[in-house]
Amino acid sequence: QVQLVESGGGLVQAGGSLRLSCTASGRTFGSYAMGWFRQAPGKERESVATIAWSGRSTYYADSVKGRFTISRDNAKITVYLQMNSLKPDDTAVYYCAAKLTGRTVVLTRANEYDYWGQGTQVTVSS
Repeated sequence: QVQLVESGGGLVQAGGSLRLSCTASGRTFGSYAMGWFRQAPGKERESVATIAWSGRSTYYADSVKGRFTISRDNAKITVYLQMNSLKPDDTAVYYCAAKLTGRTVVLTRANEYDYWGQGTQVTVSS
């Protein structure tokens, strides 16, 4: 089993920035694709950004391209999401996810992931 713990959420004004972190523990040996997803009230969970174990391949939803950056530190078994130019539409619970897979594999859909964190709230005020 793998446990994921997110941190870094909070309340920020539109145009501001936040940095989310997600650290894995437990059975972390091997290469894990990781990603960030979000779910707003009354909406389905959606992909935000995902990254291969190698860190060389990434995916971004169109709505966050140019504003968000995903990165990872495999030595710390941590993935980050730098969020800049935040908008009220970015308000949601953000979840970290992981899947044991090949080193260069990028997974973009929520149903492809096996492990999930508990989520961290991001609220952007207008």
